[in-house]
Amino acid sequence: MKHLRLYMILFCVLVSLPLAFVAWRTYGALDREAREQVRFFSERLLDGIEAELADLVRREENRAVDEYGHTLAQEDGTARSPLARMPEETFILGYFQNNPDGSFQTPLATGAGPVPAGIAERVRQLQAINAIFNQRKFVARMPAAEPAGPPEPAAVAKEEQSSFAGRYLKRSELKKTRNVLGQEKARVQEITAGQALNLARRESESPARVAEERTADDLAPYAAQTASDGMLPSAVDNPAEVLPRQWDTPGNVTEPTETGRFQVEVAPLQAVAVDDGQLFIFRRIGIGGQIYRQGFVLRLQPFLDHLFAVHYDAQPIARYARLTLAAAGFHGLRARTGANGGLAGGAAVAGRTFPAPFGFLSADMRAVSLPSSPARQTLTLALAVLGLVMVAGLVTLYHSARSIVDLSERRSQFVSAVTHELKTPLTNIRMYIEMLEQGIAATPEREQEYFGILNSESARLSGLINNVLELSRLEQQTRRFDLAEGDLSDVLADVRSVMAESLAREGYDLAIESGRLPVFAYDREVLVQVLINLMENSIKFGRHLPEKRIGIAAHAVDGWIRLTVADTGPGIPHRSLKKVFDDFYRVDNDLARTTGGTGIGLALVKKFILAMGGRVRAANNDGPGCTITLILPARRK
Repeated sequence: MKHLRLYMILFCVLVSLPLAFVAWRTYGALDREAREQVRFFSERLLDGIEAELADLVRREENRAVDEYGHTLAQEDGTARSPLARMPEETFILGYFQNNPDGSFQTPLATGAGPVPAGIAERVRQLQAINAIFNQRKFVARMPAAEPAGPPEPAAVAKEEQSSFAGRYLKRSELKKTRNVLGQEKARVQEITAGQALNLARRESESPARVAEERTADDLAPYAAQTASDGMLPSAVDNPAEVLPRQWDTPGNVTEPTETGRFQVEVAPLQAVAVDDGQLFIFRRIGIGGQIYRQGFVLRLQPFLDHLFAVHYDAQPIARYARLTLAAAGFHGLRARTGANGGLAGGAAVAGRTFPAPFGFLSADMRAVSLPSSPARQTLTLALAVLGLVMVAGLVTLYHSARSIVDLSERRSQFVSAVTHELKTPLTNIRMYIEMLEQGIAATPEREQEYFGILNSESARLSGLINNVLELSRLEQQTRRFDLAEGDLSDVLADVRSVMAESLAREGYDLAIESGRLPVFAYDREVLVQVLINLMENSIKFGRHLPEKRIGIAAHAVDGWIRLTVADTGPGIPHRSLKKVFDDFYRVDNDLARTTGGTGIGLALVKKFILAMGGRVRAANNDGPGCTITLILPARRK
């Protein structure tokens, strides 16, 4: 058994190692797949933020050049500018235009008359920002967030091979980085004469008077140079560069185009920080050598809160990834971090520095947990079931092998015991025959005594051989049963008659109790043999005890006949109560070893009773001894 346990442990280890390796690799693949899912949807989230920024840029770029005044002069009269109301977005403080001379105008209020109380504070803030902007517009550059350096080529190749997405797409080829949102270069745009008037006039002037008194000749100083004169010089590509002189003073006056319209040069949007929490996003309008700067003031903290509320906070990915939005150059403004900001660490899954004019804004997403994959749950369940099956199989194999080994050992012990049990009566028979032959029995009484011993030993030998043959027939299922109806009285009488001499010789008292039993079918010889086996067992193990009693009782209970054999012997060890009916089993104690036996007596009892449709069990008494209970069916189908 030691070798068997060793082999089974070795087998378990050899099977578990490759299984654990496969499970480890599979779990790793599922984790990588989950991480790639988080990475993919993190990129989509950043794409959504960038798309909103692009929409904002396109909206501002598409505004008419004359919308930054409160009242617009038109052919049929005057109209309010679309921007002449408070912005709907909480992150936009307001719109204003910085004129070539540095003066200020906003569509929220006219230059003439008092400012309404509801917007007075807002207009005052815009005026203060215009003053700050006048100091910075030629030299200030909006700092850009530092983009993450490109990974090493080898690292990129390794990531693409090992990642889930890398098996299908080459990210290095598909991912294109944009440098600018909206238009990339300055564009020339034609405007009407009325738009040129609205752009050039001050809010303190009357729109009606301007529309009536100014003629096309008056618009020449504001007209853009035509293509024949060359494009106006621009500092769009470098917002920190001091603008050329010809942009600061009127010059290069030209006539309107053939269509009666005028040309202006519109530069891409730029951003200039005006304080630690606000920045001015504007475009330059060049006309007639004059530069107008039009745009809006962005409140950075509400803007970051808006991006989080729209694109992150309500999204399921917020449970798995932490988003951080940071603005470069704003030292007094803390980076905005998502709901998982309190969690430290996390692997970076996506990052981006947004294109101009939002080049100051950068985003970083880190995985704080991985979504649970249904495949992981299925794999865990399969591994658990497989583990249970393996353990159950190994335990079953071990117990089966142990049962076979135990049975083999009991068979070996049985052969040895049978040999001993056969040899003992044969030796006695041979010895008494020789004594009779040699005339040692000098008297007739002595001869009769010897003949009695020979008869007893012959019966003992015959019984032993008969038990072995019966066991063999029962195992081969060739034993035939002769069922006849009766009430057990014949069986009890035969048992008392057969066992009378042995009981008297050993000093045992036999008590038989039988109530009124119904007539039922049973094999008389089998039941007699069963009861004799049980009584001989009791006599053999209890002959050394002072109290020697055997009781047999038979009762009818609920359609069954209960037959019990109780003694006052040493009883059966508790651990052996369920094993005493096994083939060739003998209790492993000193009494069993000194008493002898073959281990087939109780096994025969169980096989006989089971063959007749009954049951058998053993139990120790409250006092000395044990009780064997035989239960037989009183009615047979």
